[in-house]
Amino acid sequence: RGLNDLLQAPSSSGQELAVDRTLLPYVNKDDPYRILQRSYERQYAQLYFARLMVMSKAVKQQVAARWAGLPMVKILEVGAQEEGLEVCVVGTLYKDMKLKPSILDEYTKDRGLSAALGATSFCSDDDSLVLEDEGARMALRADPSVLPVQQLLTGVVVAVRGVHEPGGDFLVREVLYAGMPAQPPRPVLEADAYVALLSGLRLSSKTQGGYLQLQLALDMLAGNLGGEGDQALAAKVVRVIVAGNSVGSLDTIAATNAYTRQQSYALAPVKDLDLAMSELAASVPVDVMPGSEDPTNVAMPQQPLHKCLFPGAMQYGSFTRATNPHAFELGGVHFLGTSGQPLEDGAKYSRGGDRLDLMQRCLEWRHVAPTAPDTLSAYPYHDTDPFILGATPHVFFAGNQPEFGTRVAKGDNGQEVRLVSIPSFSSTGTIVLLNLSTLACHPITFGAPAAAGTKGGAAGGEARDVDMADQ
Repeated sequence: RGLNDLLQAPSSSGQELAVDRTLLPYVNKDDPYRILQRSYERQYAQLYFARLMVMSKAVKQQVAARWAGLPMVKILEVGAQEEGLEVCVVGTLYKDMKLKPSILDEYTKDRGLSAALGATSFCSDDDSLVLEDEGARMALRADPSVLPVQQLLTGVVVAVRGVHEPGGDFLVREVLYAGMPAQPPRPVLEADAYVALLSGLRLSSKTQGGYLQLQLALDMLAGNLGGEGDQALAAKVVRVIVAGNSVGSLDTIAATNAYTRQQSYALAPVKDLDLAMSELAASVPVDVMPGSEDPTNVAMPQQPLHKCLFPGAMQYGSFTRATNPHAFELGGVHFLGTSGQPLEDGAKYSRGGDRLDLMQRCLEWRHVAPTAPDTLSAYPYHDTDPFILGATPHVFFAGNQPEFGTRVAKGDNGQEVRLVSIPSFSSTGTIVLLNLSTLACHPITFGAPAAAGTKGGAAGGEARDVDMADQ
């Protein structure tokens, strides 16, 4: 694409093409995820209690609308009900899994264990569910079509409808979730404008070819690649979101100190990241989110990467250090996304469907990271749970996923959410462009056509449009 433009004779006027970049109003909404005063003296039970108190209100609204007139009781009161009387109970799910690793394994076994377990699923046919409220817990039993044990996760707040059995179990006949919250109206934009989504740069593992892919992507986004058509497209990119894992493996950095000769080599990925972000920020606004392989806190929500890592990029007002999760509004379109940890963790403890299915279930559960803090490290909040969805976004994205994927998730009250699974750039060379006017999106892959096996695209990659109506 743009080959004829590149091969044509120079303009007789001698004037270079000048394309103005599209600008849209931007509002950062990361405040709920910023931790101003840290205290680790509290127990995680307080976070679960806060989640139950907030989420139960939304679940009870669903109960009132769907199960009007059905008695609602606490778990301690279930056993006192008449035999065969159908009741409703609201609580937090706990998934009992025999294959679930113990936290002590991280300290009693070799360090290679975590890497070996990284891509493992801990699900089995023997998994079961327990419902907990603020006073007690009870075992749940039901047909898989009613209570899909394998799809559910610890930490999800639900309402169950059923009867108490003599053996102590609760026979579930129907389940209700909180559902998607209200969604703000999406404005109609007069012209096309794009957001570029990429993740997993992993500069610590870049080869020469990997750096070439990255430079092609940077040149394309900056408008320095291709002909007039490519530059006109680049001018419509109003913001770039880098969704985590930009540095890559931190083992080399952690093993060095100020007195080793290897320090300069170990810190090269950090310097390269600053150079790349400086190049982008010089021409287009950029948001950089932290990830599991970046030098910041591990527990969710991850705080912005320290400004000392970006001495060059920090000189630009267009450069933003974001949290993970990251929420913002761009041209009236509401975005919410993570660097992928909630999906990676959730995929280990559930099965049935792909990453997009798991993202859609999170929206229906009204929670971004349901497995936190059980199996996903999280800050011990005591009076709130910032991962609860207060409003349904228009775009919900997750970085560092195995492959690109997208669909539209629809709520019961007309909500429509564009789900985007962003692949790792280091392994695919792919970025995603999302059109703010239609919420259609397509991937662009950078690389030599012979190596990638594809045709077209800004640098020999393949681009495919996905409409809002695609499911």
